[in-house]
Amino acid sequence: MIDFFKDEGTPWARRLWDVGSLLALDELWEAGTWQAHGVLSPAACDWQRAELRTMIGPDRGLGERELRQEINVLLARPLPDPSPARRRLREIIDHAYQGYLERWTAAVLSPDRPGPERFSRTVAAHLLDLGYSKNHLLAWARDLYSGHAETRDIAEGAAVLARGEPRSFEVLVALSGVPHRTLAEPLATWLPKEQVMEWLRKYAHDTTGVRPGGGFLYRLAALDVHGAAEQARQMIERMVARSSYLRHHRGGITPLPYIWIAGHAEPIASNPPARGADVVSLVNEGHLYAIEGTRSRIDEALELAAPINQGPLGPAVAGAWAAIEALLSHPDDPPEAERSGKAVAADRLAVIIACSWPRAELTALAHHHRPRQPDDLARRIADCGTNRERARCVAEALRASGPSVLDFSGARSKYSDAPAAQRMAALMADPRRVLGEVMSTYRVALRRLYRTRNIVLHGGAMRGVALEASLRTAAPLVGAGLDRIVHADQVEGLAPLDLAARAEVAPSLVGGETGLCVVDLLEPRIGVR
Repeated sequence: MIDFFKDEGTPWARRLWDVGSLLALDELWEAGTWQAHGVLSPAACDWQRAELRTMIGPDRGLGERELRQEINVLLARPLPDPSPARRRLREIIDHAYQGYLERWTAAVLSPDRPGPERFSRTVAAHLLDLGYSKNHLLAWARDLYSGHAETRDIAEGAAVLARGEPRSFEVLVALSGVPHRTLAEPLATWLPKEQVMEWLRKYAHDTTGVRPGGGFLYRLAALDVHGAAEQARQMIERMVARSSYLRHHRGGITPLPYIWIAGHAEPIASNPPARGADVVSLVNEGHLYAIEGTRSRIDEALELAAPINQGPLGPAVAGAWAAIEALLSHPDDPPEAERSGKAVAADRLAVIIACSWPRAELTALAHHHRPRQPDDLARRIADCGTNRERARCVAEALRASGPSVLDFSGARSKYSDAPAAQRMAALMADPRRVLGEVMSTYRVALRRLYRTRNIVLHGGAMRGVALEASLRTAAPLVGAGLDRIVHADQVEGLAPLDLAARAEVAPSLVGGETGLCVVDLLEPRIGVR
């Protein structure tokens, strides 16, 4: 769970890839409205509903009897707006929220309890979906770890958090640039610079180097202090966006680099943390500064997608999807009944990412295998000249001996590496099934990004229930996919659609008569051309 709550330091392959079942149900209910307005197609909503039926199957928080039966009945047919079935769905969702984590607590204490990874992913996603910040949940999870918490403690602690109510926070947003000050002064939330400094001193904040031109003092309701800060960031973004339309002093609203909250000792950065979209091939392949000449299609995609890391929600969603669609769709794509619009681009990116997942994890495990005394596997890894060889070495060891062959006692990330080793051992035992499950999860996350983009651009709305969650789950995946596309272009000159074709073929051949290994799913086949 600590991995899931970190903004920095968790590789994309170990992040939280999906939202919780209840937010997914809320999203489906909302989709009916957008379908009625022509923003989402019936095919898109039907696909969403069918995938949700699969997703909620293992979710023990949805009960075992009446509640689950009612949900399954409703998801078995379309839910247009308006309709009696959709009105019933709203009521069922509200019932499902009550006691959701208490039902999970009962499940993990029962004889047929679910696995620890499913439990941790479900709890983490649900708490984030409720509105808790990653920072708050990271501190909570670390406290549980320090206190040697058992499963019951984790489940009961999460249930207590889920019952929490929003609190009121007094939040100061200070500005250095305040064009048209006379428009700010009549507002009840406005503070001149003298009062800004008085407020900071009142709450014992360090004022060294603080030079405000004025500020706004807001009362915001949130579940935790970092959630309040995120609301303030979005308000700053709205002010800055408005100032870009000024005839004079265009873009002149300039926030200070910090937000202050009464009762919270440290200032909080006004710039949001990055969402985890990393394209490391820009550095590894020496492409970071190679910008001379005509822009390539990939150059354009990287520029379009750039807001996904720290940009405002709307541009982040729109730019990321524009990049995906530009690279991985084609006018000659045949129409398919289960797809809507350009959803094929999401499916292609999902399979590229799924095929890169084994190599990413196996390479990390090779570097983190650090027994106190070097063993035979450590020596074989040390003899390897490339990461590809190291990954293959670990894959063969896992296939032969299982996850216990790896020893992370000397690695700082040992508690994150152990479950990753178990995932890779399961992959080696049944590569087609595991790859299929991972690919399906990625596809859901990326199609959610596509639906969210349609709501933003075609519905003109920034209020979607899954807008922030869509970026939280999809951004690291988009980064991973763009990374593989950049790598294929720089190393092989391979076009994105050709890379997607290679990835689409690989899962059906892996572990079969062609000898294709999970390490080489995106590698060219030697001697074919």
